[in-house]
Amino acid sequence: MLVDIRMLLDPQLSEKFNKLVAFADRYSQISVAVSGGIDSMLLTYLLHRFSNSQITPVHAYSPAVPAAAFARVQFYAEEYHWPLKVIDANELDDENYRRNPVNRCYFCKSNLYERIFSTTKSVIFSGTNVDDLDDYRPGLTAAKERKVQHPYVEAGISKSDIYQLATAFKLTELQSLPAQPCLASRIETGIQVSKQDMRFIDNIENQTRAYFPNLQHIRCRITHQGVMIELDHLPEQKILNQFTTYITPTCRKKGYKLLGVRPYKKGAAFLTNNPHSMPAQVIAIKEVRA
Repeated sequence: MLVDIRMLLDPQLSEKFNKLVAFADRYSQISVAVSGGIDSMLLTYLLHRFSNSQITPVHAYSPAVPAAAFARVQFYAEEYHWPLKVIDANELDDENYRRNPVNRCYFCKSNLYERIFSTTKSVIFSGTNVDDLDDYRPGLTAAKERKVQHPYVEAGISKSDIYQLATAFKLTELQSLPAQPCLASRIETGIQVSKQDMRFIDNIENQTRAYFPNLQHIRCRITHQGVMIELDHLPEQKILNQFTTYITPTCRKKGYKLLGVRPYKKGAAFLTNNPHSMPAQVIAIKEVRA
């Protein structure tokens, strides 16, 4: 189904959009793995609205998914009448995932796609875009092994294009939504992944976001030395001191040592000099407690 949206988009993006819809229309049934982030949320919205295919969004409810992301998926499903399917990917049952090697994402996505395949015979779509191909993403290997399709890549759609599309279709919450990878990505390589840690991370990030509502990138990193909070913009020292005084009791109450606050750095929890080597074991598992 080709759609004339030239009034909303520039010609180049309009062409990409139509390529996206045309690619989806090759399939009669599609399951979209929707995490709650902008990429998969927008993909679901566009295909459900414009594709001739039968679209089923599938969300894996997990401790690794921020509570706000799950709430967002539920809201959009109700608002736009998506036939949402919620599953448990059971990734924490996988010892390889729990021990948190540098390629943990491979085991996460393997469990996710296997679980989706167990509930449907339709093709699986992911929200991977062309910019993701330049990152270290072992989950793409799991996707390739299971013939998961990446329609954004097929249409040549980038992260910037995704934000432009969200703006064009007036998806207000999505167009301002920062990248929000899973909570396990905040746990430094080699530290065992647990529900307790991910709930703690989600809580700290929510409190920090409430304290600094204008910041986009906020991360609570559990490191081998303790807890580090990352902000995309550091406030003046007085405000920073007030914030650490505010957040320290929450960390201490849960048994974590707060190391301090530092500038946000993408992928800071991955400990490897050569990520493409994808070692089976990286660092011995150990607990991080005060």
